[in-house]
Amino acid sequence: MIIARSKWRTRRKIWNRKKLNGQACRMLSKSPLKGDDKFHNFINQYQALCKPKNVHIIDGSDAERDMLLSVLQDSGTLHKLTDDRPNSYLARSSPGDVARLESRTFICSDDPVDAGPTNRWKDPKKMRVVNEFIFDSCMANRTMYVIPFCMGPLSSNLSKLGVQITDSPYVALSMTIMTRAGKKVQRIIEESGNFVPCVHSIGHPLQPREKDVPWPSNAMKVLTHFPVTREIFSYGSGYGGNSLLGKKCLALRIASIIARDEGWLAEHMLILGLTNPEGKKIYIAAAFPSACGKTNLAMLTPTIPGWKVETVGDDIAWMKFGKDGKLYAINPEYGFFGVAPGTSVSSNPIAMDSIKSDTLFTNVALNTDTNDIWWEDMTKEVPPNLTDWKGNKNWKPSPETPLSAHPNSRFCVPISNCETIDPDYNSPNGVPISAIIFGGRRSDTIPLVAEAKSWNHGTFYGASLSSESTAASEVERGKLRYDPFAMLPFCGYNMADYFGHWINMGREDGTNKQLPKIFNVNWFQKENNKFLWPGFGENSRVLKWIFERVEEKVDARETAIGLMPYKEDLDIDDLGIDERVVDKLFEVNQNLWKKNIESIKENFESYGDRLPKELKEELDAVEQIINK
Repeated sequence: MIIARSKWRTRRKIWNRKKLNGQACRMLSKSPLKGDDKFHNFINQYQALCKPKNVHIIDGSDAERDMLLSVLQDSGTLHKLTDDRPNSYLARSSPGDVARLESRTFICSDDPVDAGPTNRWKDPKKMRVVNEFIFDSCMANRTMYVIPFCMGPLSSNLSKLGVQITDSPYVALSMTIMTRAGKKVQRIIEESGNFVPCVHSIGHPLQPREKDVPWPSNAMKVLTHFPVTREIFSYGSGYGGNSLLGKKCLALRIASIIARDEGWLAEHMLILGLTNPEGKKIYIAAAFPSACGKTNLAMLTPTIPGWKVETVGDDIAWMKFGKDGKLYAINPEYGFFGVAPGTSVSSNPIAMDSIKSDTLFTNVALNTDTNDIWWEDMTKEVPPNLTDWKGNKNWKPSPETPLSAHPNSRFCVPISNCETIDPDYNSPNGVPISAIIFGGRRSDTIPLVAEAKSWNHGTFYGASLSSESTAASEVERGKLRYDPFAMLPFCGYNMADYFGHWINMGREDGTNKQLPKIFNVNWFQKENNKFLWPGFGENSRVLKWIFERVEEKVDARETAIGLMPYKEDLDIDDLGIDERVVDKLFEVNQNLWKKNIESIKENFESYGDRLPKELKEELDAVEQIINK
């Protein structure tokens, strides 16, 4: 992975001929950078600590991308795919570096109470000593890449700046896809001195002349966040969420703290625009735990004629009330980092079209006959000659290797590849949100759709959200766990205080707030181990009802747990769903809900005295009606 000096001189001559806006790639020597601003001081500080062989400041040019791709192919990290999928590559991680490090992710607040019961806390003073130790010389004989990046449109007052250093060219390349990174951002950072410091290392220093491995990492992995100073440190992992520090670390954990302090919301939510046949458009934000169909919904192809969905973002939303009282949202990301397995032409044709080029795949299988990617459910037929995600050729399913692609394998692609991208996805003002959806993966109890009776009731929906766990986390698959607001792994402070922040955001403060309606959905109800609802594009029928509720076109019937559709208002006649199944989809089963209420109570008790009284009141109200 380290370029020999002679080879570097040869490549430099080639790269310097390829310029974007007059800027060539910038490779710097080991000597400290000139400049007395915060940006250069940050680089010099960690250059001295991490002791890299070289320093490279990311400028975002085409020439630089070519350089990173060349380095990664030479090291064996990337494999170039068929020309039928142009500018696309496959990476395979080490088997021990495939998921979020929830058990090794820490919030280093001054007081452990501020981290709360859902986070792991470490003393910030002690953790700084640990970081100083593990980062010392961690980049020996490697290149330190410095990534000036912006989360959100450059001119938006909601956007935030960051600077990440990393010794992984894979991470550097991925960050140029997922964020707005490069020279323009650097100039803004140098002038303002305002950025979130992000320090990352794979933790695999090289001895002189030591041969590198395709996916270097360290058995000791740790991810730490410092809320007071708003710093992020990640060591030992090269996996996306642990190493692309602008994503979950900044855009959710640190941003949630900034949002609390500044009076806005940083949420694990998609944003979509929904247009009816008459041309009326609303925007919806929706929160789902990972691998529960969030990307599929963001890129939905409606099955009902005349309706259109356009994508603003598939994962993260930053939302703030405007002067007109509306809640405006931006997508702080610049790419999609989607779960590959389960993505297909039938489940998400827009995503499949988006990854036809310029895509970085990680831990999917390789069809050796076509030199192209494959994963489970991508096609009905399994290709005969596959190399699995671990690099085993002639893969065949077995108890030891049941899947060719890792369940958490990913695609990383620029958002501009999406053909249904919303015209205002890059608007600095954001888009006005009319509805908010919460949804998890539940095989029973939770109906297909229900509308909250109030903002506080909607906050209760979010606070009590639960789902069967997925491959994106270290939790056993299929186990039910509470994932409030789909933020369990991502809230940077006490979750009870986060609930309180949501309640406060709904309070009238003299600005004439136009609160979005809040809904809860569940696409995953089962009977005899078969899904009751067809899902995917048919989810547009639920979105249509939500649209018509926002526009006050249809009424709703009141139930113990919220407002539900009248059968005649849900556009499902042509689906051929049995009347009994429709009743099952909207059933509020008293016995199941009694158990659910007790489970919610137990979960709420874990927050102690900091749980807002408003949530207790909402739970009590549901319990009283259920027990009648």
